[in-house]
Amino acid sequence: MFDYQFLKSADPEIYESIVGEIQRENNTLELIASENFVSPAVTQALGNVMTNKYAEGLPNKRYYGGCKFVDIAEELARERACRLFDADHANVQPHSGAQANTAAFLALLKPGDKFMGMNLAHGGHLTHGSPVNISGIYFHVIPYGVRKDTGYIDLDEVEDIARREKPKLILAGASAYGREIDYAAFRQIADETGAKLMADIAHPAGLIASGLIKSSIPHAHITTTTTHKTLRGPRGGMILVGSNGENDMGITTPKGKVKKWSEVFDSAVFPGAQGGPLMHVIAAKAVAFKEALEPSFKEYSKQIISNAKTLAQALSDKGYHIVSGGTDTHVFLVDLSNRGMTGRAAERALENAGITVNKNMVPFDTQSPFVTSGIRLGPPAMTTRGMKEEQMRIIASLIDRVLSDLENEDVIRTVSKEVTELCRQFPLYDVPD
Repeated sequence: MFDYQFLKSADPEIYESIVGEIQRENNTLELIASENFVSPAVTQALGNVMTNKYAEGLPNKRYYGGCKFVDIAEELARERACRLFDADHANVQPHSGAQANTAAFLALLKPGDKFMGMNLAHGGHLTHGSPVNISGIYFHVIPYGVRKDTGYIDLDEVEDIARREKPKLILAGASAYGREIDYAAFRQIADETGAKLMADIAHPAGLIASGLIKSSIPHAHITTTTTHKTLRGPRGGMILVGSNGENDMGITTPKGKVKKWSEVFDSAVFPGAQGGPLMHVIAAKAVAFKEALEPSFKEYSKQIISNAKTLAQALSDKGYHIVSGGTDTHVFLVDLSNRGMTGRAAERALENAGITVNKNMVPFDTQSPFVTSGIRLGPPAMTTRGMKEEQMRIIASLIDRVLSDLENEDVIRTVSKEVTELCRQFPLYDVPD
């Protein structure tokens, strides 16, 4: 699948690290919800000569010459993204979801302005106002969270906080929350309190593109996302604007010119938040968007949701506490408090058995972010390998065997062998010679 002969000769140490990673991915049950496996076409597009090209600006409006062919790639990426999400405008240049969020804040806020974001400990993201992130350092963040009794976002609390605090921006989105987000309800709260609505759909983007869960595009003034995770593209970010945002938003410059918000967001990406775009990554994004427009991608997305529900239910049946009782999407949290173990201990034991997860805080956690009381699980990568409900039940059993006897090295060795055998039934990458 991949030809690394030049690299093998030029830098054998890096070559060996790549081969090691290929073997790890081949022989591991990858259950980190934010990870996926890109296609050979995306991989090939990602490693191409467009990495050589500086292309500051936008297609047909660059600050450098020689952009004829990178313009083609970026135009294709933008057009396909708009079709995929039924958006009016797309900026595909953000290097990451974090960069997309930073650009959105730059466009909508001034340092010290108030915005509301989901509490990191309740399932939010680092860039939604964590005090160690630029979003929490530069702005006055008012967090909201989930109900203790249900694990669902407390929209009554969101409304109460918004009425009291009058934020300039409300951010709807999460990285460890398995339920659908009601963007229409968030927009109503934003309108009633004079705030703008930003949606971060980095996690469920592929499911939204497939039309399987609610879209933020008709409701949010701006939507940000990553292009990996459930969208199964290269690592990167993107900003989307629907007709809603274009029609009812605008800004008057000091010179009296009225600019569309799409122009404002474009300027916030470059020159506001970053310099030259990564044109090889943008080419790979275009390929991934084309793949996501195929009917088979919707079937893949359906299988992700079914696999997530099956895995969550199988673990629940074994006595594990699933936050909010289940999932509507591709991700869910397991609260291990009732099992007398920490997320860190569970993550380490499972990794030793060939099952990759990430420790994660759960709502109202009493442990630190370095220890946590839970783990986050999601099957997008395993679904890419072709695994279905039967395999999810097997995986739940493997997880349970490890977590039921954390210190038992014999159990870990036995499970590891079974993991390797299961992975062999669903081959991923050829190992280079």
